Amino acid sequence: MTMGLAPVLVEQQLDEIQRIRERGITVVVVEQNAAMALAVADRGYVLQSGRVVLSGTAQQLLDNPQMKRAYLGV
Repeated sequence: MTMGLAPVLVEQQLDEIQRIRERGITVVVVEQNAAMALAVADRGYVLQSGRVVLSGTAQQLLDNPQMKRAYLGV
């Protein structure tokens, strides 16, 4: 979704996703930047080699030690 975009365009995209979401419309986002995607997500799914390896609410994923090590750089 955001790879290669200028930061201002990334911010505009995230704002638009948030506006759509607030209207009750489901939005599916595929994004490599996990922290950014989870900032606007209700739920998340982590795919590895085409398989779901982690899933949960955005907060559950942000708190997950495996997620932190592998995808959030913590």
